Amino acid sequence: MLDATLKSQLKTYLERVTQPIEIVASLDDGAKSRELHDLLVEIASLSSLITFSADGTDARRPSFSLSRPGAALDGRSISLRFAGIPMGHEFTSLVLALLQVGGHPSKASAEVIEQIQALEGEFNFETYFSLSCQNCPDVVQALNLMAVLNPNVRHVAIDGALFQAEVESRKIMAVPSIYLNGEVFGQGRMGLEEI
Repeated sequence: MLDATLKSQLKTYLERVTQPIEIVASLDDGAKSRELHDLLVEIASLSSLITFSADGTDARRPSFSLSRPGAALDGRSISLRFAGIPMGHEFTSLVLALLQVGGHPSKASAEVIEQIQALEGEFNFETYFSLSCQNCPDVVQALNLMAVLNPNVRHVAIDGALFQAEVESRKIMAVPSIYLNGEVFGQGRMGLEEI
């Protein structure tokens, strides 16, 4: 799935991980699920701090979550999920999510991090992206970081090409399209500060 150069670069990045990461995939019998399974097994093989299981129960298949084992016990659970296979422009989003879930600090300013950590309420974000979209990674990465920093924020990044029925039912015409708690939140490029 990953060529030798990309695999080598990813292994180097994953050396920055300081906390265990749990990847849990929800798969079906389709080709895309097999492709995602192979990618996640490959990623897990690059770090002793990453575990992989394919016993997820999410309705969107193929999808996977990234979390810290036992995090729910200390009230710091992370709800960060990719529905689809984050390759193309979204591969960077996956790498950053792995690093941040794995304890590597964000480059966001201390002020913005404090703002995110202080958010109260329930924030369930869904971002529809396309693998060829150049604006999508900014939004996906910002919301993923928010989900890592605040357990009240949940984020699912959804590949619109794999979940066409959702795209059609929500009448999504452009990506990135962001939903918050089931309602349209925004479209187009947005940075962390804007969100």
